[in-house]
Amino acid sequence: MTGGHRRILVVEDDPETAGQLVEELTTSGYEVDLAATGREALSHSAARDYAVITIDRMLPDIDGIAVMRQLRDDGIAAPFLIISALGEVDDRVRGLRAGGDDYLVKPFSFVELLARLEALGRRSETIAKETVLRVGDLAVDLIARNASRRGRKIPLLPREFQLLEYLVRNEGRVVSRAMLLQHVWDLHFDPSTNIIDVYVGRVRRKVDDAQAYPLIHTIRGIGYCLRAPG
Repeated sequence: MTGGHRRILVVEDDPETAGQLVEELTTSGYEVDLAATGREALSHSAARDYAVITIDRMLPDIDGIAVMRQLRDDGIAAPFLIISALGEVDDRVRGLRAGGDDYLVKPFSFVELLARLEALGRRSETIAKETVLRVGDLAVDLIARNASRRGRKIPLLPREFQLLEYLVRNEGRVVSRAMLLQHVWDLHFDPSTNIIDVYVGRVRRKVDDAQAYPLIHTIRGIGYCLRAPG
């Protein structure tokens, strides 16, 4: 993993194993968050983006596979490295088919763990660059055709997604109503229509309401601009 995206979520309920993982990964230059239960894992993943999530199969409250499935349903795209004492072929196959990207059986070599994390991190960065547009904590997935903020899915209708995608592709630029009408609706400017304002209002409520900061800004008399603070 390169750049600043070296944050890992470790989901492990055994205190000794968790402590060793956090210590070794931190020493190796990673930023590490720890979750001891499935509910904590769901909470952490909703609040942050992770380069990789390591997860134990056997958690005290929610099975690790159920946690992975829930996070995938919630739009979390980070790769999962399953770390488990369940090492039979059927166990590994079930974990991978449930959404795991790699599987490491306990006990394991930390050198091998690091190598697997680096491989998953590289894969994650490549996929993200190709298919996901990001502005601040907003992520727009061009393949799945969905959007999320801080890992939480934003329910968008197809036309609303097109509108948001166009604003994101023009991050920091002022986009006029005529440009939106032409590129999103494939129509020429009609000064009597208020369809742009109606749709931007809908998208803004879905994207910005109850968030730490707004992304969609009105430029009075001109149009709109999508930008993050700073």
